Amino acid sequence: MPSPSALACVRCGTQYALDQYASDCAACRTADTPANLTLLFATAPGQGLDRDRLDAKPASLWRWAAFLPAEAKDAVSLGEGNTPLRPAPALGLGEVWIKDETRNPTWSFKDRLASVAVTMARRFGAKMIVSSSSGNAGAAAAAYAAKAGMPCIVFTFKGAAGALVTQMRAYGAMVVVAETPADRWRLQREGVRAFGWYPASPFFAPVVGSNPYGIEGYKTIAYEIAEAFAWQTPDWCVLPVCFGDALYGTWKGFEELRALGWIARTPRFAAAEVSGSLATAMVTGEALPPARRPNVPSIATSIAWIQGTVQALEVLRRTDGVAVAIDDDTLVRWIARLAGSEGLWAEPASVAPLAAIERLRQQGIAASGERIVALITASGLKDTSPVEANLPPPPTVTGGLDHLLASLRQTYGFYHHD
Repeated sequence: MPSPSALACVRCGTQYALDQYASDCAACRTADTPANLTLLFATAPGQGLDRDRLDAKPASLWRWAAFLPAEAKDAVSLGEGNTPLRPAPALGLGEVWIKDETRNPTWSFKDRLASVAVTMARRFGAKMIVSSSSGNAGAAAAAYAAKAGMPCIVFTFKGAAGALVTQMRAYGAMVVVAETPADRWRLQREGVRAFGWYPASPFFAPVVGSNPYGIEGYKTIAYEIAEAFAWQTPDWCVLPVCFGDALYGTWKGFEELRALGWIARTPRFAAAEVSGSLATAMVTGEALPPARRPNVPSIATSIAWIQGTVQALEVLRRTDGVAVAIDDDTLVRWIARLAGSEGLWAEPASVAPLAAIERLRQQGIAASGERIVALITASGLKDTSPVEANLPPPPTVTGGLDHLLASLRQTYGFYHHD
C-alpha cells in the first residue's frame, strides 16, 4: 500500500490535508471554476511490483491494494471488481469490448467507489455514511455501510426509480426523499457540516465530483482492462458520464500504469452524456462546463444532470477526447440491441457509451480498426420502466397450438416454419 501524502486539486494542483475529503478546491471555487480533489501518494503507486507476477488474491479490486490508500486486510469488501471484459461483435460497431460492471455485488460500478470510500471512512473514525443519489451510488453506499456495521442515510428525490430505492432500503439504509435533487444536497451538506457525517457522494453545487478516496476505487477499472489486454491498452475508453468520477478514476489508473512503464500510452476517452454540457465546453474552451437544461427529463436518470465537472473536462482535454450528447430514443434502441444481441440487459445510462461509439464510428473520429472499450455501468433491473414502456404486454393464451401461434404472430411477429 502506498502512503497517502495529500489531497490536491485536479485543476490547479493546490494541496490540502488528507482529512479535507468533504471539500473542494477553495482556490478554484473562488475563481468560479470549482474543482474536485484527488489523492496524492508519497511514493508512486505500484512501485516495486512485477506486473507479470501479480497475485490473483483477494478476489476483488483489493488485489490492487498496492495502488490504493488502504491495505487489503482492512478493506470493506463484498467481492467487487474483477468484472468480465468481453468482445461484442454482434453490436456491429467494429472491435468493441464490453467491461461488464453489472457483475458487481450491487449490480453497478458504484461498488468500486463505495468499497474504498467506506474503508477510508472507518479509518477516519466516521460514525455515519451519507449519500445523495438517484440510485446506484446510494445502493452501493448502503450495502458497504451494512458490511462495515455503520449506519447509512441516503438522500434521494421524488421520481427516483422505485427498484433502486427499494434496494437501498433492503440494505438497511435510512432513505429520505427530498422534494428536488438540490434539496437532497442541502440536507446532506447540513449533516456533514454539523455532525461530521462521512459523504460518499457529492453534496454541494456546482457539483465537482464524489469523495476523492472513493474515486481511487475506479482506478482498478484501468488496471483490469490493461491486464486483460496483456498490457496493450485500447485506443478508446467510452463511459457514461454525469459528474465524471469513473472517467477521472479510470484515466488516473491508466496514467499510473504508464508512469510505471507497464503500458506505453493512455487511451483516448469519450464521455457519453445527456445534457451536452461537456460537449459545449470542448467547443467553446470554457474552464467550467456550462449548465445545459434539457427540455424534458431524460430516462437516463443516473447521468441526467445539467452540468459537467472540471475533472471530466480535464480528462477529455488531456487525452484528446470527446463528449457526445445522447437522446432518449437512441438509448431505448441500444437497450434493446444490447440485450437482444449480446444477452446483456443494462440500465438506460449504461448503453450511452454504445450510442456514443456509433456516432464516433460514423463521423470517423474513431477509426474502423481502433479497439474501443465500453463501460456498461449497471443492470437493467435497476430501472425496468424504459423496457416496460416500449414492449407490448405478453399475450395470455388459453387455447391450443393454433391460438398460441396466432398470439405469437400478432404480438411478436413470429411465424412458425416446419
